[in-house]
Amino acid sequence: MENQIFQLQYAMDTFYFLVMGALVMWMAAGFSMLEAGLVRAKNTTEILTKNVLLFAIACTAYLVVGYDIMYGGGIFLDGIAGGDNLVPDALAASAENGFEGASVYSAASDFFFQVVFVATAMSIVSGAVAERMKLWAFAAFAVVMTAFIYPMEGFWTWGGGSVFGMYSLGDLGFLDFAGSGIVHMAGASAALAGVILLGARKGKYGANGTVHPIPGANLPLATLGTFILWMGWFGFNGGSVLKLGDMASANAVAMVFLNTNAAAAGGVIAALFAAKLMFGKADLTMILNGALAGLVAITAGPDTPTPLMATVIGAVGGTLVVFSIVAMDKFKIDDPVGAISVHGVVGLWGLLAVPLTNSDATFLAQLIGAATIFTWVFVVSFIVWYVLKLVMGIRVTDEEEYEGVDLIECGMEAYPEFTSNTK
Repeated sequence: MENQIFQLQYAMDTFYFLVMGALVMWMAAGFSMLEAGLVRAKNTTEILTKNVLLFAIACTAYLVVGYDIMYGGGIFLDGIAGGDNLVPDALAASAENGFEGASVYSAASDFFFQVVFVATAMSIVSGAVAERMKLWAFAAFAVVMTAFIYPMEGFWTWGGGSVFGMYSLGDLGFLDFAGSGIVHMAGASAALAGVILLGARKGKYGANGTVHPIPGANLPLATLGTFILWMGWFGFNGGSVLKLGDMASANAVAMVFLNTNAAAAGGVIAALFAAKLMFGKADLTMILNGALAGLVAITAGPDTPTPLMATVIGAVGGTLVVFSIVAMDKFKIDDPVGAISVHGVVGLWGLLAVPLTNSDATFLAQLIGAATIFTWVFVVSFIVWYVLKLVMGIRVTDEEEYEGVDLIECGMEAYPEFTSNTK
């Protein structure tokens, strides 16, 4: 009987992991549509190409080396493909004690769930450097980001390792349930380093400090992308419960889903009012980023707030993102989709919001964790971007930027009937 219960729990937890991972994979479509909607028509094909390419690179680089760095015993070394070690060692140890409170699932499903998180972090970079970065330079950075930069900070956090042997974030009490810092702020930190070296798009900023808006080509696509991301986020946060095979876990999953949705709604409403206050209009792009900001804000701790508190956490994120996007322009940090604000600034807020509802976390530990993630990812990313700039260049020429990177990088246009005479 006990063996049958174990097999049922194993099957349920493994299946749950796989379904939640598939939902997170669907976020790749969301990022693709969001970014395609917020760039100009002449740059649409290239941004879509980058999103498909980065997902494939992330899956391969994390398979070959990243997973091993982050958790030890990588795909090839432990023979997961051959069916061995299906229950991770730490979980197997818990299983020996009657499986009380243990998550038991296939290690292959664990890898699948983790790799789509890696791709999400890299997707954040894509939008921030859009419309002026060379495709092959972006691809080269994606290899380093997904094979080494992200796995290292993941090892220090979710992997339980100490930071260069100096201190353990886990021992300090750092908590990040589903990745406000580990995934989202990390992606934004890499993006910020790239944007600083890349520079702004031509015509974005005037000589006297004025900001010239460059509207996206397709707001319906951007809206669709936001809803896809909103849906995929249930897998992102819900899957991070890590199991479903008992009543307590099922209740935890339901609460995480509820709080994730509440935070997104709070972000939308707050961003609407903030945009109205600042611009006098209901700015759709700010509202879309408000939804994403609410989702990022709750990701660090969707398991402990009440639904009303989750709404407040999301609302603060939605307000912050509007002011942050405006502030970025003041510093001439050109981010076409607002990714650095949504995932970086609000990612930090998400980490700091955890101690408000979870007594196991402290503000000091959250700050140390955030500083560790940002410093590592930003500094190493800056070095990698700089080397790429010296070796192959990271920015297209002014003429190529004017013509649009679709034709230069991909040899085709997304909207050939409409872009030929509207450069």
